Amino acid sequence: MQATPPRAVTAICHALQEQIEHGLLAPGGKLPAERKLSEVFATTRITLREALVQLEAQGLIYREERRGWFVAPQRLTYDLIQRSHFHAMVRAQGRLPSTELLSARLQPASALICARLRLPALSSVVQICRLRRIDGRAVLYAEHYLNPRYFPNILQHDLGQSLTEIYAREYRIEYGQVCFEILPTALPVAAATALKVSAGSPGLHISRVNSDQHGHLIDCDLEYWRHDAIRIRAEVG
Repeated sequence: MQATPPRAVTAICHALQEQIEHGLLAPGGKLPAERKLSEVFATTRITLREALVQLEAQGLIYREERRGWFVAPQRLTYDLIQRSHFHAMVRAQGRLPSTELLSARLQPASALICARLRLPALSSVVQICRLRRIDGRAVLYAEHYLNPRYFPNILQHDLGQSLTEIYAREYRIEYGQVCFEILPTALPVAAATALKVSAGSPGLHISRVNSDQHGHLIDCDLEYWRHDAIRIRAEVG
């Protein structure tokens, strides 16, 4: 089998990157079909696909199943120090946020969630699964696990809203200490399906274990981000 010509891949990457950086290919815009791009660059689909995959790894373009390739929008800055919920963080950066509730129910806690929230075996938790978008693009699949002791009847509320605001308004609960863990990951099936990418695609996994103002462990968030959607920032004085 003949290897893909490295010079051809590099040339295609350079040409597309230059078009993106000069604004000729606008953020969020769809690239021509692979067949058309192969004709433009007078190359094979195999060579073209290798170049596109390299640009995807750099976060310059992204692919959605059955829709094609798109120019990646500007990354959202995710500040670990600043206390802000998703909608406020996105709006503060001049973008449009939206949240879709996928499911919400009371269920047995997994061993992982029991350990994170220091719950005894066979405890129940409220699981809330949501899909979050920036400017219409799905970027985040989130699973929230709440200790029901602190949130009676929470399933009766509009869970498409900010949980932070619901906590404060309905339960007089505010976040205190937060423990973050950030890892690169291969997106699991549930996250990949919601984000319209192939299972196993690269992503960024952020887990947050949250205490309230009194030091009680109240919930755990498991976030799965598109790897090209955010940059992590923390400024410590």
